[in-house]
Amino acid sequence: MNADPATDPAADVTPAGVATADAPSIPRLRAEVLIVLGLSLGQSAVYAIIALIRRYMATAPIGKQSTTLNPSLSSINYLNIIYQVLSIAFALVPVALALYLLSSHGGSWRARLGLNRNGRSRWRDVGLGFGLAAAIGLPGLGLYAVGRAIGQTVRIDTSGLPHQWWSAVILLASAGVAGMLEEVIVVGYLITRLQEMRWSLPVAILASALLRGTYHLYQGWPMALGNAVMGAVFAWVFVRTGRLGPLILAHWTLDAVSFIGPDVVPASWINALNGG
Repeated sequence: MNADPATDPAADVTPAGVATADAPSIPRLRAEVLIVLGLSLGQSAVYAIIALIRRYMATAPIGKQSTTLNPSLSSINYLNIIYQVLSIAFALVPVALALYLLSSHGGSWRARLGLNRNGRSRWRDVGLGFGLAAAIGLPGLGLYAVGRAIGQTVRIDTSGLPHQWWSAVILLASAGVAGMLEEVIVVGYLITRLQEMRWSLPVAILASALLRGTYHLYQGWPMALGNAVMGAVFAWVFVRTGRLGPLILAHWTLDAVSFIGPDVVPASWINALNGG
């Protein structure tokens, strides 16, 4: 005889990992997370680990090696623009997937990630975003300089684009995409899903931070460590405030400054930062 939920309290109890009418099961959530990460930054993390191993196996020491962010994708100007735009557009597909999944079962991804107004002043979000950028960016420059000085961080050239009218636009757009990709998936989506899978909050924050650090290993372990610390701070802020917008703004600011900065500051400053 089936219990009547209206009269039997025990009938409302759902065993761990069993789906209800409104939410997927924990095994299904686990599979979903693995698929999303496998299509995006989890894949990047695996490649970054291999890249770091390759760097240490190379003849040249890691401090003498370099990496270029935002490289040119064609020597033909108009093809380069097309490739850059396509690269930016397709990088947003995993973001769209994560938002779509968060909005399933009648949910709202805007509300879940704090990307709606919700009675909060937008200027508070803007102020928090710029404050985070300053708090993370200045120590980050110091960490990069220390990593270069001890020979454990590769030289990072933030732009390999030609000096064309469109280069700055592409760089600023790339910074925005990086901010959305990393903060939506590694913080908003992952923290939300891990909590739904009943992970403790400290462990969820640690997992988010370690993932962020891992996919930066190609730059050397000091930068990976710094990014893991940044990830922990960002995840904690998201949990405390429930707002993802400030994190996206902070990340965009950090990347925009690093991408555009080498073209506007004296070359001697860049050389000093790189230790030579």
